[in-house]
Amino acid sequence: MKIFDIDDLNHRLPEIKAAFQSKSPFRYVSIDNFLPIETANEIHENYPEINFGEWDGTTYLDQKNKFQKSKFEQDSFMQKVFDDLNGKIFCNWLDRLTELEEPLLGDPDLFGGGLHQSINGAFLNVHVDYNIHPITKYHRRLNVIIYLNKDWKEEYQGHNELWDFTNGNKTLLERIAPTFNRCVIFETNEISFHGHPTPLNTPQGVTRKSLATYYYTTDRPEHEKASDHNTIYKNTEGTNGQFKRLIAGTKAFFERILK
Repeated sequence: MKIFDIDDLNHRLPEIKAAFQSKSPFRYVSIDNFLPIETANEIHENYPEINFGEWDGTTYLDQKNKFQKSKFEQDSFMQKVFDDLNGKIFCNWLDRLTELEEPLLGDPDLFGGGLHQSINGAFLNVHVDYNIHPITKYHRRLNVIIYLNKDWKEEYQGHNELWDFTNGNKTLLERIAPTFNRCVIFETNEISFHGHPTPLNTPQGVTRKSLATYYYTTDRPEHEKASDHNTIYKNTEGTNGQFKRLIAGTKAFFERILK
């Protein structure tokens, strides 16, 4: 089975690229029906339930009820998915989309990426990502997120919010629902603020599922460079955001003392 249909992506590239390149102050695009439907369905069917021994669900001030899994059995279907998304063919397609000054490189270790799954009450506050890979020291340049949520309802929340904080702005650029087989691609730099700050409101048994791969270059333009930093968060919700962080911080405290 082909994980992605490169002929279809090449055919759609002019339209996708025009949308991506038109955005400011950072570039992004939302693409529906990204994977072949049989591939998307198989990923959905093989998407593992949360097992606390295999998923990292550590709570932080700005992140709660979000779980990550980045290790998979060799030669498994899920490993094949990530191998292809990190492979040369897909990276070359991303190069044509973004027109960066250096070729993009995948991350087979899936640092920070892999499968992401969130349960009711989950949030991830608006932020810019870490900028330097901790092992390779490459520069993080692009996020690719594929959502795998069938029959997602608006009231479930979990939208990916993209924000502009440049030049004194505090502007919500777009709010993208995490619907099934929708892919969001956006560049990562010091102004690409994003997140899903509104807590999930899902019924029992419904989780927010996504697949994330991040891409790097060995260098980046001087005007985009910053000192090595971790994730940087912004409060977009005022008093409600402060209260939410207090609750998450309390949960994080008890998680750590009970370990």
